[in-house]
Amino acid sequence: MAYVPHPDRRPALICGASSGIGASTAEMLAAAGYPVALAARRVNKLQEIVDRITSAGGEAVAVPLDVTDAASVTECVAKAQAALGDLEIVVNGAGDVHFAKSFEVTPEDFAAQVDIHLLGAFRVYRAVINGMIERGRGDIVFIGSDVAQEHRPWMAAYGAAKIGLDALASTAQLELEGTGVRVGVIRPGQVITGMGMDLDPVVGEKMLSDWVRYGFARNSNFLRPEHIAQAITTIVGMPRGAHMRAVEVEAEGAIPKRSKKATEGGGK
Repeated sequence: MAYVPHPDRRPALICGASSGIGASTAEMLAAAGYPVALAARRVNKLQEIVDRITSAGGEAVAVPLDVTDAASVTECVAKAQAALGDLEIVVNGAGDVHFAKSFEVTPEDFAAQVDIHLLGAFRVYRAVINGMIERGRGDIVFIGSDVAQEHRPWMAAYGAAKIGLDALASTAQLELEGTGVRVGVIRPGQVITGMGMDLDPVVGEKMLSDWVRYGFARNSNFLRPEHIAQAITTIVGMPRGAHMRAVEVEAEGAIPKRSKKATEGGGK
């Protein structure tokens, strides 16, 4: 079976690249030799990251993007391709999280979560997918969440959007089979990022208490953005003929401290 090979130059668009997972992914891909377009609403933050990348010898540009605005998505893709060439890789990771119980979240806040995490990702997908199909190659990575499979209290809106994103990704995988375009979804656990940092401390305490009660806080470890960036880099770096469809990444539980006698005793 023949595949259209990866070209030597594989421009990547990273949506939500002004901080956290997106920023780490952009820097890691750039360090690996990929030209990267960093896209988000906070263009000043993007430019800081672009400057770091270019100072280190990488190729990067900053492009404004609001995934809730179809015109902004279209313009972002056009600018990224004008600067770097046809997009070979697109990472869909823009969004924030709104914490609230299902019977307290407003319809407006619920809809906003679906708009940014699901519809926003779909808008980007639709803006790039036909070009990839025509070229017979391309990688699209959706950043999902473990809440799509293990639903957490206080995250009904976010979880519903991420469940929808899983459905979009798995459907696209079926429909794109044989086109040369690969779609992957990565489901991170808890990651230390700027998402949710504006959370009211009282709400945060109640939420964490519920998480503990329902068994969602078995350890206090969190993933770092570079952990997810490493997984994304692996997905898009797979050779032709292989397809990483889904990757789950969770924080590793810490090994309990042992006494010096136990560690030296060889199990005696």
